[in-house]
Amino acid sequence: MDPISEFKLFRKENLNEMSKDKELKKLANEFMAKSEKYKYSYNFDWLGRPIIQHPEDMVAMQEIIWKVKPDLIIETGIAHGGSLIFSASMLELIGGDGQVLGIDIDIREHNRIEIEKHPMYKRITMIQGSSIEDNVIKPVRKFAEGKKRVLVCLDSLHTHDHVLKELELYSPLVTKGSYLVVFDTIIEDMPKGFYSDRPWDKGNNPKTAVTEFLKTSNRFEIDKYIDSKLIITVNPDGYLKCIKDQHGK
Repeated sequence: MDPISEFKLFRKENLNEMSKDKELKKLANEFMAKSEKYKYSYNFDWLGRPIIQHPEDMVAMQEIIWKVKPDLIIETGIAHGGSLIFSASMLELIGGDGQVLGIDIDIREHNRIEIEKHPMYKRITMIQGSSIEDNVIKPVRKFAEGKKRVLVCLDSLHTHDHVLKELELYSPLVTKGSYLVVFDTIIEDMPKGFYSDRPWDKGNNPKTAVTEFLKTSNRFEIDKYIDSKLIITVNPDGYLKCIKDQHGK
């Protein structure tokens, strides 16, 4: 066996064993709960902009983007814009004309200014409005027309109903072989009442929306391989791979 194949086999076997380690998973969830007290994910920047993501998920996203090489990345939820900058910088490394489309119900002016003056803004377009309203989804669909490889990331309002509606509206835009990434599915794995100041909670969150969505869609499956190697992630069962085109092939 050549060295590259040998390493890939070693990694596959290692991840298979690690995924069975219940104690490790328990410790990971304890870390997630404890670190949330200090808003752990708020501590990181990407090329100068706050990204508000866990480093492990950033690594997973760069693997996905590099593999898929999308023409378009659609993101619901902008906040400080770090994720838009991250996606745009990955597309810049890949080369070509790949674009990032960001949607947020409230793009705060100070964030918009910083995003627009960033070198990666040349690949970014932003739409202000609710991601599930007709006046937003219509231009999004138009933007996606003719794109061969489309990747979608859902990271806006984390309630069950909102995310389920996003899944219904945005999943048709995802192309075969690409991904539909649903952020903050970790909410379901936290104790009930953990997010007492938020409209979401255990039983009402992105993971419950994913579970319901997958009952009616056979175009997507959870990429368990990503879960098995991250262990620490805000998106358990949230990395959905598109395995069929719109015609079911």
